[in-house]
Amino acid sequence: MTWQPLRGFRDILPPDAAHRAWITGTIRSVAQRAGFEEVETPSVESLDLLKVKSGEAIVEETFSFTDKGGREVTLVPENTPSVARLLASRAKAEPLPVKWVAFSKLWRYEEPQAGRTREFSQCSLDIFGVPGVEAELELLSTSAAIFEELGVPDEVVFRVNDRRLAQGLGTALGSQDPERLLRVLDRREKLSPEAFGQELGEAGLTEEARGRFFRLLEAVAAEGSNREALSRLEEETASWGLGEEAHAGLSSLKRLFALGAESGLEESWRFDPRLARGLAYYTATVFEAYDRRGEFRALFGGGRYDRLIELFGGGPVPACGLAIGDLTVELLLRRAGRWPTTRRGPEVYVAVASADLKPRSRLLVHQLRRAGFSVEHDLMDRTLGRQMKEAARRGARTVVLLAPEELSRGEVVLRNMQTGQQEAVPFASVGARLPRGRSAPVEGEGGPAPPEG
Repeated sequence: MTWQPLRGFRDILPPDAAHRAWITGTIRSVAQRAGFEEVETPSVESLDLLKVKSGEAIVEETFSFTDKGGREVTLVPENTPSVARLLASRAKAEPLPVKWVAFSKLWRYEEPQAGRTREFSQCSLDIFGVPGVEAELELLSTSAAIFEELGVPDEVVFRVNDRRLAQGLGTALGSQDPERLLRVLDRREKLSPEAFGQELGEAGLTEEARGRFFRLLEAVAAEGSNREALSRLEEETASWGLGEEAHAGLSSLKRLFALGAESGLEESWRFDPRLARGLAYYTATVFEAYDRRGEFRALFGGGRYDRLIELFGGGPVPACGLAIGDLTVELLLRRAGRWPTTRRGPEVYVAVASADLKPRSRLLVHQLRRAGFSVEHDLMDRTLGRQMKEAARRGARTVVLLAPEELSRGEVVLRNMQTGQQEAVPFASVGARLPRGRSAPVEGEGGPAPPEG
């Protein structure tokens, strides 16, 4: 019998596992520079924690089970409930604002497809205690810096809206079920224009109302800047009776886009009045990032969830966050030619001319690794010729050869594997004579290699 991963799960081999670690390291570095502190939460939580946030329907999407203590638990499908639970338990001890970043492996029992597996990794960025759109600005600017650091700043567009505005538009157009309308809007990218119009009708919009909505979208899309688009929307809907909450959302968006323009970030932002994000806990601003060609699922999604902490026993704490998934980011980097298709070999390969020199070579390997070099050596009693072939296969930059004649003089031989040049150097000063840096990429197809370090 041949054993394979379960459907929706995957093995990740070298060098891809290291490349994924490079992405995580990039996100971690950018987040830390932006002042986010890292937290970790459990991989298994009470199923009730998910039900509090998302309702009973969430159970169908989880890997949930009854544990040996008779408790209903689940493999965590998203990090927001865990982070909210953690903040609620420490709200009185944590001086606000709080900025947290978390890296989690998550599980959802969904139909696998491009950009979606049943097991995946996700980074979440959350800010607690900031009631104004400065929190949204901080999240969007940090995520923009992440994509810039990954080398794809021009491949990403950020779509921004406010649920209060989206809900106000729906109510003004005659929808009697605003929450259902928001769920339809959230599915817009998965539907053809005809199917989208049909589902809007099922959410309560008459044919005439759908026509007004589509004409509004066309008018807003025709404007050159986000602030012009917001002004056009305000002008077009002046007689619709949007309501106080919708106008509050409109004002909030105006301020956010103004701050974005001041910060030099608005160029990659797009006001999208169709954006709603179907999760019911969002209360105001919502945003998503997509590749500009529109070929993939959302790169990340998030928004403001000012009432969620109260659900978990905390006080009223303003909150805003986003989550970046690993799968669509990988697809984007591959398409853009930024996914590393190569790996770098070790800095040093220590070889021996005869087996009796192994004790000296092991000592040298230990010393060089303690000095910070990446070092490989023979573990299989290979001949010197096969050791040299192994060093070349692994892409070692330098071979340190221990041979009887040189060791009798207190020396070893350094061989540059790129040029073939050799020199004898004192055994005691090998580390000082070795060049820093890994070898050229090996086993690749010409793509970039991960940065050193």
